[in-house]
Amino acid sequence: MARVTIFHNPACGNSRGAMELLRERGVQFDTVLYLKDPPNRETLERIVASLDGPVADLVRKDKRFDELGLKASDYVEPKKIIDLLLKHPELMQRPIVTIGKRAIIARPPEKLTALL
Repeated sequence: MARVTIFHNPACGNSRGAMELLRERGVQFDTVLYLKDPPNRETLERIVASLDGPVADLVRKDKRFDELGLKASDYVEPKKIIDLLLKHPELMQRPIVTIGKRAIIARPPEKLTALL
């Protein structure tokens, strides 16, 4: 199996659940604490290119999104999404799990089973 990476936020229950699911299945993985070590443009471009599902789902439309006065309709194109996440990594949906050339938003964690 290709190397597995999880972009993780320890405060997120879905993110912890995804890690638990990987451990239960004996999957070795790398952990990126993306709030402490935000992904660079190249990494985000790779995630966007390999994401299963709409790229707009990569952006959390939560309280912080609203505080910044953002509109979801402005963030559907990959370039705009990448620019936004470079400036505000806290808006990245979590957890993101990559395996080889595929990526998934493991929300809920059971979505990982399709990737494994």
